[in-house]
Amino acid sequence: MRKFLCLGAIAMLASTSAIAAPAKPAFTGANLASHAKVTLATARATAVAARPGLITDQELEKEKGGSGLRYSFDIKSHGKTFEVGIDAVTGKVLENGAEGPNPD
Repeated sequence: MRKFLCLGAIAMLASTSAIAAPAKPAFTGANLASHAKVTLATARATAVAARPGLITDQELEKEKGGSGLRYSFDIKSHGKTFEVGIDAVTGKVLENGAEGPNPD
């Protein structure tokens, strides 16, 4: 009986923590992912290392500069939103600046 109660408590905690975990923002551009050599997870880590904060938007897009394929992240840091672009082929940081008045 004790094992059953412990397993039940673990299952409840696991399901509760999954619900309480912050959701990742939606990912647009997944149809381009087969052309990327850098994974979304790696690009996210690179972006947050370049601009610590909370990612509020993410996409994979074709855009001028670098290889022409980039991950673009909006990162909220110190009350401001920054756009960080990571080349989806090389993993290099292509952009790291304040979001302009007309965000994408």
